[in-house]
Amino acid sequence: MSHCWQQNTQSSSPSRRDYCAPYLRNLLPSPPGKLTWSSVSSMQLRTLSKPQNDFTFRRNILCNASASSTVVPHLDKAAFLKLQNGSDIRGVALDGVEGEGVNLTEPVAEAIGAAFAAWLVEKKKADASQHLRVSIGHDSRISAKFLQNAISRGLAGAGLEVVQYGLASTPAMFNSTLTKDEAFLCPVDGSIMITASHLPFNRNGFKFFTNAGGLGKTDIKDILERAEKLYNQFTAESLTNSEKVASLSIKTVDYMSVYTSDLVKAVRKAAGNIEKPLEGFHIIVDAGNGAGGFFAAKVLEPLGAITSGSQFLEPDGLFPNHIPNPEDKTAMKAITQAVLDNKADLGIIFDTDVDRSAAVDSTGREFNRNRLIALMAAIVLEEHPGTTIVTDSVTSDGLTTFIEKKLGGKHHRFKRGYKNVIDEAIRLNSIGEESHLAIETSGHGALKENNWLDDGAYLMVKILNKLASARASGVGGGSNVLTGLIEGLQEPGFAAELRLKINQNHPDLKGGSFREYGETVLKHLESSIGSDPNLQKAPVNYEGIRVSGYGGWFLLRLSLHDPVLPLNIEARNSEDAVKLGLVVLAAVKEFAGLDTSALNKFVGS
Repeated sequence: MSHCWQQNTQSSSPSRRDYCAPYLRNLLPSPPGKLTWSSVSSMQLRTLSKPQNDFTFRRNILCNASASSTVVPHLDKAAFLKLQNGSDIRGVALDGVEGEGVNLTEPVAEAIGAAFAAWLVEKKKADASQHLRVSIGHDSRISAKFLQNAISRGLAGAGLEVVQYGLASTPAMFNSTLTKDEAFLCPVDGSIMITASHLPFNRNGFKFFTNAGGLGKTDIKDILERAEKLYNQFTAESLTNSEKVASLSIKTVDYMSVYTSDLVKAVRKAAGNIEKPLEGFHIIVDAGNGAGGFFAAKVLEPLGAITSGSQFLEPDGLFPNHIPNPEDKTAMKAITQAVLDNKADLGIIFDTDVDRSAAVDSTGREFNRNRLIALMAAIVLEEHPGTTIVTDSVTSDGLTTFIEKKLGGKHHRFKRGYKNVIDEAIRLNSIGEESHLAIETSGHGALKENNWLDDGAYLMVKILNKLASARASGVGGGSNVLTGLIEGLQEPGFAAELRLKINQNHPDLKGGSFREYGETVLKHLESSIGSDPNLQKAPVNYEGIRVSGYGGWFLLRLSLHDPVLPLNIEARNSEDAVKLGLVVLAAVKEFAGLDTSALNKFVGS
């Protein structure tokens, strides 16, 4: 086995952790059972897993390696492609969860940075005289800083100018490609957000942007394929060079001050340029210890709002209080309780990187999922009568009735995936069908007026605009203004989501992919529906099989990324929901490779 000797130097420039131990430790899968989340305290985990977050280089000379030899264990293309999660990259960045080996390491991140640089130069058709600029930000995850430094080295080593924002939100990163302010080194040519949304503390990942929006699945695959080649060509010399370049060239900017200032201006403008249009409103923010804590002090307070009672504003990548996720019941209970305890007018909650959000009115009524879509649709349709509202596939029939019959708009129910929904709204506009809002039940939402930026903070600004403009026009009642906007929305008495897992190793798959097997299940379900007079297949449907009947509906679809068939059921009551569940079970029970235990339990209960 090779041995190492170290030569440590320090500078104030961005730094790499010791090469030998971290690289070899993080490049190889963690041994199963090394550490479990339930068996370690928060303080112990910080000691074990928290990376060095300062920018001090501790340079190692790698053992027995010539300058031209490779210095990292070989990884094949499949290992890199496993990091793709739709239009994002996600992986395990830290030890700490049993059975989850680290695969998003510093050298992997550096290779991804270099690959994005190559992709961007090609995309922008940049020549040698152009110095492309990329911004990098991150959420509160404890692996964020060392991944930021690594991906910065990849970019800088490829000749790009790197600007680090530190703690930031995903929407702000996209916005930095649009802002025109050279004092803040904007606009940038590309942007990277380091985040894994609401996933556990050990995960992390990357989202990429240009001024055309977020990168798509094909782009991410291209970048990962490039990264694999670059990674396996790393030498001691090339790694040393990228580090030196990075130490001399990386800049830092407080871009969040620009982004928050724009949000404040938007609310003031909506209220007729009143300096403090929210004066007297008591609004509570729950950031879930993610990156959204800025919203209380940097947005609400300058607008005059009282923010006492706001909670979990401090960034903490272990998320000790609740998952930062507006779809999570515990998270929503936390913000609801805070609103009621503090007798606040409104509560606002964000996910980790602030591209999703939800709200709670003064009575504790939640504005999330279908209600949030209904509220945003009401606001947008007041401004753009008749416009098309694009949503994901699991929205309720009651929402369709509300948008089309009550509000006079058009509901275009599309596929799951925020990028799918946004791209569909853009496509509709391109063929002459006006659409101003694309929004998912998950809390992802984008507006045409905001450059189709997927921005949870901007959604909340639109709600604040409504409060402020109502007060300016003499309408009081606090958040009752918002509650009144969704009056008439029909909501199901019972709703459930079940996950039917596909066993990829089951002989019934006959060596085929889980996707092929799932499509076969869906086709069989579709053919069985036609013989039942109580059921009606949705006349327009873009994902899975959606069927109405027994006073409700169900949707069985194939997951975007996982070997799972999610089943959504909504009905007037549990008895009718069970009837719909039995319809699905009768059609799929013959597929031995499909785990129907969750559905069996549902209909049996």
